[in-house]
Amino acid sequence: MKINSLFVIDDDKIYHFLLKNLFKQNGINVATSFFHNGQEAIEVIKNDKDGNTMPDLILLDVNMPIMNGWQFIEEYNKLFGSLPHPSQIYMISSSNDEVDINKAKGYDKIVKDYLLKPICKEDLEKIFTEV
Repeated sequence: MKINSLFVIDDDKIYHFLLKNLFKQNGINVATSFFHNGQEAIEVIKNDKDGNTMPDLILLDVNMPIMNGWQFIEEYNKLFGSLPHPSQIYMISSSNDEVDINKAKGYDKIVKDYLLKPICKEDLEKIFTEV
């Protein structure tokens, strides 16, 4: 599957900047929308009745204010069956806690993988070749 659009859901503005540079350095040219918490992104998805803004890929942080990654996954899961084309989701976090990693595995229909920050060129290659 070709990735044409991407949501980055993460409250760290420095991470947004680093990710933009990592994409540029690796020739990844994809329409990217940045959100500072899960609530902002889930509202866009809920209001997208015709599927025009639904991303092919979501890079999701775990720890964020307002709506964290797990809360986003719960809301996304409720919408999953009615989505025109569900997104591939990669959880990306600085938490290497086994509880978080195993929790992500419990959402195997929705969450493709759980990666540790900071993501690197090899992680991007993995993401963009697996999807």
